[in-house]
Amino acid sequence: MTEYVVRGGKGLKSIKDLKGLQDGPPPGGFPAVRYGRRIMNTGPSGAVLVLASTAVIAFGFYQIGQGNIKRRALKKEKVDARVAILPLIQAEEDARFAAARRRELEEEARIMRNVDGWVVGHNVYNSGRWMRPANGKLAAEY
Repeated sequence: MTEYVVRGGKGLKSIKDLKGLQDGPPPGGFPAVRYGRRIMNTGPSGAVLVLASTAVIAFGFYQIGQGNIKRRALKKEKVDARVAILPLIQAEEDARFAAARRRELEEEARIMRNVDGWVVGHNVYNSGRWMRPANGKLAAEY
C-alpha cells in the first residue's frame, strides 16, 4: 500500500498524526552501556601451574624411587632364598645325575657285552678330562 492510502495524504505533518505511539527513551535517558573489557580471571597464573606441575612430577619421581627400593629388596630376598636352598638343590641334582650315570653305564655294559676289549665308562675321546654332556642327556636316543 502506498503512503497516501495509509495516511490519507502525502507525507507527515506532525508525529502526532501517527495512529500508534512510537517508543522512545525513558525520561532521563537510558543508563550508560558498559563497553570496557573486563576479562574474568580464568584460573591460576602460570607460576602457580609450573609450581603445581613440578610438585606433582617430584612426587611421582619419589614414588618411583620408593618402588625401586621395595622391588630391589624383594629381589634380594628372592636371591638370598635361592642361595640358601642351593646346597639342597645341588645335592638333589647330584643324586639324580649319579643315578642316571649308573643307569647309563649299566645300559652301556649290556649293549657292548659282546665286544672284546670294550671298557665300560671309558672315554672314547681319550682327552684325559671328564666333561659333562652338553645337552644334559646321558643316553643315546634310539
